Amino acid sequence: MQRNLILTKDGSHTVAVPEMNVTYHSVHGAIQESMHVFIEAGFRFRVESGKTELLHILEMGFGTGLNALLTLIEAEKTYQPVRYTSLELYPLQPEAVQSLNYCEQLGRKDLEAVFSSLHTCEWEKEISITTYFTPEKIKTNLTTYTTARLFDIVYFDAFAPSAQPELWTKEVFENLFNMMKEGGILVTYCSKGDVRRAMQAAGFSIEKIPGPPGKREMVRARKM
Repeated sequence: MQRNLILTKDGSHTVAVPEMNVTYHSVHGAIQESMHVFIEAGFRFRVESGKTELLHILEMGFGTGLNALLTLIEAEKTYQPVRYTSLELYPLQPEAVQSLNYCEQLGRKDLEAVFSSLHTCEWEKEISITTYFTPEKIKTNLTTYTTARLFDIVYFDAFAPSAQPELWTKEVFENLFNMMKEGGILVTYCSKGDVRRAMQAAGFSIEKIPGPPGKREMVRARKM
């Protein structure tokens, strides 16, 4: 599968997959999108409702590692311990990772080694990257992933329904619903009507909120 590094409108990189006609992040701004959808609407929203001894986060699609990096920064900033589980079947090649400019764009060149370690750390194993951030990357697909762990937040960052319709079904959302704690939230950039209906059928309470640059709305779903 061909994957090309491209610049988005906020100056940060994303990865394009020509054969699927998709990008890993919004072309309107990779960092802006991730901050808005996953950090502000997800992590900060949950932490502001009350810290926990350990915040469990599930991410669908490790990809460029941008969501993990931003979450690590927020965990350190808020002194909130995070256990971060990320599912990814097709990791980026090392040369692509080395070209990503996120630390530079964030003004955090001091985190370049930490960002590299997010990509190079051992798979299928919990690794304490920093005092407050412990990731585990798992090479699996969401449709086959099972765990006894319950999550506080789900970052649902799969490719769009047009590219991966099998990941946006009632059955997938039911599985996620069952993997979440009461009061847990799921955030995603997609607010299509059939996606919202699939989430509601799975048991979620749906909230449409303003989206990132280039998107009018996004979804925050809750397990009530």
